[in-house]
Amino acid sequence: MTDLSVSNLVKSFEIGRNVLDGLSFTVTEGERIGILGHNGCGKTTLFRLLTGELRADEGEIAIAPGKRLGLISQIPVYPEGWTTEMVLKDAHRRLYAISERLDELTERMEHDQSPALLREYDRLQEDFRRLGGYEMDVDRARVANGLDIPPAMLAQEFALLSGGEKTRVNLARLILENTDILLLDEPTNHLDLRATEWLEDYLLHFKGTVLAISHDRFFLDKVVQRCIEISDGRAEFYSGNYSFYVEERQRRFEEKLKKYEKDQAKIEQLTRAAEQMHLWAFMGNDKLHKRAFSMEKRIEKLSRSEKPSEQKKLSVKFKEREFVGDEVLVMDGVEKRYGDRTLFSGLDALVTGGERIALVGDNGTGKSTLVKLIMDLEKPDRGWLYLGPTVRTAYLPQLVGFSNEERSALDTMLWDCRCQPQEARDRLAAFGFRGEDVFTPVGALSGGEKSRLRLCMLMGADINFLILDEPTNHLDIASREWMEDALSDYEQTLLFVSHDRYFIDKFATRVWELRDGHITDFRGSYQEFRAWRDRQELVAQIEKQKEPPKEKKGKPVRAKNNDKAVQKLEREIARLEEKTAALDREAEENGSDYQKLMELAAEKEELEAQLMELYERWEELNA
Repeated sequence: MTDLSVSNLVKSFEIGRNVLDGLSFTVTEGERIGILGHNGCGKTTLFRLLTGELRADEGEIAIAPGKRLGLISQIPVYPEGWTTEMVLKDAHRRLYAISERLDELTERMEHDQSPALLREYDRLQEDFRRLGGYEMDVDRARVANGLDIPPAMLAQEFALLSGGEKTRVNLARLILENTDILLLDEPTNHLDLRATEWLEDYLLHFKGTVLAISHDRFFLDKVVQRCIEISDGRAEFYSGNYSFYVEERQRRFEEKLKKYEKDQAKIEQLTRAAEQMHLWAFMGNDKLHKRAFSMEKRIEKLSRSEKPSEQKKLSVKFKEREFVGDEVLVMDGVEKRYGDRTLFSGLDALVTGGERIALVGDNGTGKSTLVKLIMDLEKPDRGWLYLGPTVRTAYLPQLVGFSNEERSALDTMLWDCRCQPQEARDRLAAFGFRGEDVFTPVGALSGGEKSRLRLCMLMGADINFLILDEPTNHLDIASREWMEDALSDYEQTLLFVSHDRYFIDKFATRVWELRDGHITDFRGSYQEFRAWRDRQELVAQIEKQKEPPKEKKGKPVRAKNNDKAVQKLEREIARLEEKTAALDREAEENGSDYQKLMELAAEKEELEAQLMELYERWEELNA
């Protein structure tokens, strides 16, 4: 069954340039699809068209009747004073409305037992059960815990949350709404590793349809089943995850290149033959002119094919400074506090030349703070940090700023890097700043463009200790690959904070996990660290199961002579359970007699109270 259909979609924002130019595709129920393409190709525009926020210039969008569609990048405006918990409860507004109506019907049925009223009550009660009304509190707690929304945040006013926190809350709300078609626009951008893994697991078990725009390649590999790339306003289809897309895209490029080269050789051959035939025709054979004209038409058709192009690889490399010595970084008993809260304490570590360390951990554990301590941007409350005498650091912060936001990208390079204009232009071009782009004021650049520009500037410095704080956060896939190409040739020490598992897996030779105020120092790749961590958690669970149960204080110890009392209790429990079952059968037989049902419910409630007392007595005797 088709959930979503897009046919010949056209959308432009400026005359003569269509962002989407005849885009067409269909999505079947339950598919998980990755929407790919370079920044500006129209991915977010497509989502805004699907939700009705924008109107298409041409084409049609069809959503299956009854299917609800939700976009995660859109953060609705809620009434003033709403807390985060109220926002999450809003996802269950339909269930709360049913609950209120059931309460109204219960009051009315005390005086009115008409069949119509009873039928409505039964129908609403079944709807409440079917839609998960009895589990909604548990569901909210489960989703909030999975997406790292703590109780303190639940009590906060939603309007006062940060952009990242609002995105997490909105994602939780849409998940709780059980939306049929989820549109995810960079869903992992503000999630730590634990929350990202939780979201992946949720989506793998989600029965609805998912369309995801993401630059998280690990996420795309794990979640999506096929990819749609938007290129020149049209759709290219790939029947697999991101890794399949990369290989298949390269294969198609090579195939197109071979065809182009074959066409060029054919054009050259036909051009020579046509010229020869025109020459022979002038010697008295006019029929050869027609054959030559026919060849020229074929040449014209072959000439229309353009040479396929692929994105240029990064050609600039880091300018490295040779490291001399044994110690790049030493930490001894480092502690950092903010008021009464201790972020971490007792951190000890030794970093030597050439190591590549990934600093990972949940949001709020202090990763960026530790980086600032290393860069001497903040001071520890206890302990000390030491950098070797020949260490030269370079730092790419999470939020990049410049001394003068009005300068252009080119002037910023010339001013800060003291390089020649041609060198500055070459380096900027390698990072995607070409043509008029170099004259854009740095204050007008996006977060990703600022990170690219800062990285471009760092590459000209003599460094041997490179520190990156969330380097891929605002970069598209192409820019991430450019950065990875540059880092692949960098042989000195690297320390980076990242939630990009693809990036971590590619570079880390050592992992620092910051958790509960302490660092777990693991020497090995990220995959080896994950396997080790999973084993540790499994061992902890097994050890917990092996622990003998704690004695319950105040409970009577079972005596040898109380077996008869236990048997007597068990017979009494069985009798009452049998009587309760009989009341249930009687209630089914009198489903339309409201007065009788009320009497049976009261009797059953009394029996269940007696049963609870017997159960507690039985537990005491068996303790």
